[in-house]
Amino acid sequence: MHIRYIDIHSHLNLSQFDADADQVAQAMAAEGVAAITVGTNAQTSRRAVEFAEKHENLFACVGLHPVDDAGIIIDEAEFEQLVQHTKVVAIGECGLDYFRLQDESDKQRQRENFFKQIDLAIKYDKALMLHVRPSAGTFDAYDDVLDILRPLVAQHGSRLRGNAHFFAGTKEQALQFNALGFTVSFTGVITFTHDYDETIKVVSLTMLHAETDAPYVAPVPHRGERNTPQYVQYVYEKIADIRGEDREAVRQQLLENAQKMFTI
Repeated sequence: MHIRYIDIHSHLNLSQFDADADQVAQAMAAEGVAAITVGTNAQTSRRAVEFAEKHENLFACVGLHPVDDAGIIIDEAEFEQLVQHTKVVAIGECGLDYFRLQDESDKQRQRENFFKQIDLAIKYDKALMLHVRPSAGTFDAYDDVLDILRPLVAQHGSRLRGNAHFFAGTKEQALQFNALGFTVSFTGVITFTHDYDETIKVVSLTMLHAETDAPYVAPVPHRGERNTPQYVQYVYEKIADIRGEDREAVRQQLLENAQKMFTI
């Protein structure tokens, strides 16, 4: 198929798509939309791989979310088997989530799982799909993730790379991720708030991605509906508009960014 858009972060593997995931994937293909289906635990990671096997325009990201499965330590053997599938393009979503932090032992568990997934990404030369959510009113989790990544990037170079999904940190933190070779991505939220405009303007276009995080946060004009990867085109367009750049030129660059980062 001819790909015009890549939604770099979606969840066709969740229950909201139980009734029609295959039909959604087919409709996407008809519009030239490809997507990465992102796992949050072993079950949804397996489903992501299964969907990717069935549809040319779907790719998989496998990993363990920091808090979706409270108390879980990652089964490295299972994920090591999954990551070797030819359509797996990333590890995650993984990282640190302090918004729903239980206690200090939970923080340590999150860090342990994060380091194990970093190791997998380096071993198999895959991008990381970062989930970073700070505690209320702060940007603390972003600082901690950056502190973890800096020495490892210095050690492993471009073999350690990835994307900070649904970025909500400061523009300074976005540039710090960029300096490490990590991109940042934005969802349909940017179609109904100006909170991220300055970050989108200051980050190099080559270091940006568009995503939906479907089924969540549908963009205008579909706000309030179930989101689907087809709506990623609105995010592409909004990024161009915020930057004051040609929509077609931005579409082509964002497509190239996704293909490069995730080897699609």
